[in-house]
Amino acid sequence: MSRICLGWQFAPGPGDPGPAPVRPAGEPATALEAGWVRAQRQIARNLARPARIGGVACAGAGALAAAGWLAGLVGGALAGSAGLGAAVGAAACAASAWRGSRRLNAVLAGERRRVAAVAAAWSRDLAAGHAAHARAYRAWQRRAARSGQRPRWLAVPLPDGVNRLDVAGGTLAGWSALLTTIAAPALGAGGEVTVLDLTEGAVASDLVRLAERSGQAPLVWVLPADLPGLDLGLGLATPAFADVLALAAGAAGTDRPGRASGAGGLADADLAADCALLERVLGVLGPEPGIAAVTAALRALADVGDPLSDVRSGLLTMGQLSQIGTLFGRGAAQRVVIERAWLLESRLRRLDALGTGRVPGAASRLRVAALDRRAAVIGNRMLGTYIVAVLTQMLRAEPPGEPWRHTLFVLGAERLACDVMDVLADACETSRTGLVVGYRAIPAGVRERLGRGNAAIAFMRLGNGDEARAASDLIGSVHMFVVGQLTDTVGTSVTDTVADSYTSTVGSSASVARSYSVSRGTGASRGRGASRQAWSAPFGGFNRSASRDVSLSAGESGTASITDGISDGTSWALSLSRASGGSVSRGVTVQRSRELRTEPGELQRLPPTAAIVSYPAPDGPMVLLVDANPAIMTLPRVADSQA
Repeated sequence: MSRICLGWQFAPGPGDPGPAPVRPAGEPATALEAGWVRAQRQIARNLARPARIGGVACAGAGALAAAGWLAGLVGGALAGSAGLGAAVGAAACAASAWRGSRRLNAVLAGERRRVAAVAAAWSRDLAAGHAAHARAYRAWQRRAARSGQRPRWLAVPLPDGVNRLDVAGGTLAGWSALLTTIAAPALGAGGEVTVLDLTEGAVASDLVRLAERSGQAPLVWVLPADLPGLDLGLGLATPAFADVLALAAGAAGTDRPGRASGAGGLADADLAADCALLERVLGVLGPEPGIAAVTAALRALADVGDPLSDVRSGLLTMGQLSQIGTLFGRGAAQRVVIERAWLLESRLRRLDALGTGRVPGAASRLRVAALDRRAAVIGNRMLGTYIVAVLTQMLRAEPPGEPWRHTLFVLGAERLACDVMDVLADACETSRTGLVVGYRAIPAGVRERLGRGNAAIAFMRLGNGDEARAASDLIGSVHMFVVGQLTDTVGTSVTDTVADSYTSTVGSSASVARSYSVSRGTGASRGRGASRQAWSAPFGGFNRSASRDVSLSAGESGTASITDGISDGTSWALSLSRASGGSVSRGVTVQRSRELRTEPGELQRLPPTAAIVSYPAPDGPMVLLVDANPAIMTLPRVADSQA
């Protein structure tokens, strides 16, 4: 059997290839701009205007000189000089104009070369751009092809080894989508699907219509109206059938479903007693009796109604009636038996029509048993328990098969006793039948059993806040990230300081100093000089001189000093100081924070077809968000759900 698909996850893949690359624009115009050429010529004319005017003036001056010479007004030398000057000026002006023309031609030629170089560079860049565009366009085509072939939705299969899926929460529309998503591929792969719809909301209607359109003939029973066409459980052995009827009767008296039988309904001792009573009654009736015969025997045992009418209708024979009358003897025990028989008959009489009509003979791989919301509440509760108990006995008798070859859906299981579901889960695990259990609500008994054993849990929308918090705790928590704590401290401090000091100082000092010095000196110098002028002349002379000097010095000095002093001082001081200061400290403390994987508010806001799937994995619990919308199967780029 292929793997079971729970839903799909969106896979963005390589992403949208985006728009196609834009081809580079063509090269610009390569010719000179006529306006620029006109502007350059106008500038050249403006610059050459003085030369032109000067040339005209020189020509006019030469003409006037020639005319004056011809008229005899000026001499030939003057006229020639004037004509020569005019010719030189005209030549200079003509040379200036010629140079301006050459400059203009050079500028125009340079601009033509520049435009040609720019055009060549543009051509090279354009060719390189076209080549790069071609490469980018081919790469874009490859990305677009890969994006068109890659699936956008990937199937989320049930992990190998998981034999049960518990669905907590959800709406009727969400359950219908999940049922179709899981069952349709299983039926397409040749598997068998049995749906027990206890929600009274026709959850399997979409799956039935899909199976009919695909050419299959599903078997559908809407209970209790279709009880005559359902023979489920009539072929069981006597002990198993008695056990089934006892559980069904006990469920009819349970006022609080979703609990163990001993907690909310009949006690375990009562169930055992009922099972023993029914087993003895079935032993009297023989093999494969109908439910109507069982209830007739219980009426006869309880002495209710007219037993002979049941004999006349063929439900009992006179021999069976007499055996039932002597089955439990007389006395106080008989009163207890009569009371229990009356209770069992009042609860099981709703099953009298079971298998009394035409039962479909053709087998089908899709079987649906749904409760009608127009029926009685207690009767529907008893019917649901009866079918689950019968399926449990049938699965316990089957040999182990291929895992998930047969998938059993029990939707609305919170209406059943928890121990009944426990026995069914054990039977499915032994026979390797895939079991999908749906709970609209998760009371305490259900909460204890979610994910028990080797099971996965799918949490759908939970409107109740308490149930959402419970589901969030079941999903678990993890160290998601680090939270920083910020601490601010602001304080002010005031300090006063007072100081008092007294100082007294008395002192005396004396000093004596003497100094004496004597100095003497004697000096003598002698010199002789004489000067005599013998003769004088304009270019020379002769003189002679002599001098004599004698000096003598002597000195004596003495100093004496005496110093005597007394000092006395007193000081007193008082100081007062006040200091005021403010301090601000800021500290950051980092600590690990344990966060919930899924917040309760998110569970309350889930879309109808969304489910948070949690299942055990080697590296820890795996949590995935899937979309169980069956319409995703019809999209063009969806991975095979059985891949």
